[in-house]
Amino acid sequence: MAQVKIYGNKTFLFPIREKLSDILHSCIVTAFKYPENKRFHRFFYMEEGDFYFPEDKSNQYTIIEISLFEGRSEEAKKALYQLIFMHFEQDLFIFPNDIEITLTETPMYNWGIRGMPGDELALDYKVVI
Repeated sequence: MAQVKIYGNKTFLFPIREKLSDILHSCIVTAFKYPENKRFHRFFYMEEGDFYFPEDKSNQYTIIEISLFEGRSEEAKKALYQLIFMHFEQDLFIFPNDIEITLTETPMYNWGIRGMPGDELALDYKVVI
């Protein structure tokens, strides 16, 4: 399971939201061997004046927060970061300096999904990779 939040400048992020979501999901699917049909993305559009960030960032500054079941290896996480940096630069012209990614892992029993605790779910994919 992965819940994704994407924060960014509304004037920049809104027009590219569908393409960004497609690219980000593809990166997660590849790095985490995650099912294609499990996309949970939410966009948080920030108005100018409501989004403060360092001067070395551009108006393309994008924050990605991913909440997920614990279990992915350090190598899988690093592969995800590199895929995001590479594809966002190649396909969206968002440079690595303007991307910040945070992964927050919690035990499966800390999730309530489909009316039951996450650790009681029958998953069709592996979490420990």
